[in-house]
Amino acid sequence: MLEAIDVHADGLKRAALAAGPSARVPNCPKWTVHDLVTHLAFVHGFAVGLAVNRPVKPAPPEDWEDVLGWWDGQRLALREALGRDPEAPAFSPYPGFSVTVGDWTRRMAHETAIHRLDAESALEDGPRTRFSPAFANDGIDEFLTYLCPRLGRKADVRVTTPERTWSLGEPGAEVSGAADDVYRALWGRPHRASVTGDLAPLAAP
Repeated sequence: MLEAIDVHADGLKRAALAAGPSARVPNCPKWTVHDLVTHLAFVHGFAVGLAVNRPVKPAPPEDWEDVLGWWDGQRLALREALGRDPEAPAFSPYPGFSVTVGDWTRRMAHETAIHRLDAESALEDGPRTRFSPAFANDGIDEFLTYLCPRLGRKADVRVTTPERTWSLGEPGAEVSGAADDVYRALWGRPHRASVTGDLAPLAAP
């Protein structure tokens, strides 16, 4: 998962530089590319503190070039922080739920991957990134069984990919298709999955 953070952060940065800071992000209509990069830079900086049990809320700079440089520094710090024992306890902002360093590594891998798609959506002819079934299925599992419970979202849904099935609660919605498309659907990004029922209660962040 550490490698996945690197791969997707690099892909996001390439797209962000190509699009430019003022480009709109169709996947996140309220954001520009500058907003997107600042958000991820903040998240990576915040995760550094959580992984070493010293939570702080970082303050990214406002200038575009400064944000890019600051983010590069946070990425290096994040890699170092997440290089600890994956089973080591980390700070949990989720009341009643414990979190490990490995959990934050997984969380940052998927956070970065989804935002890579957002950055690429800002390009008129961007790359057609597709996630492997292994990575996308892990992202689905992380979303449904890790993130939703910690955010207090009740996942009453049946989710099916060619490789796995999740049936949670009394399903009020069903999602099926290739793992890559189901992953995107759960995160509210453009997809080709089959969806019946309402996914709004999951309210992907």
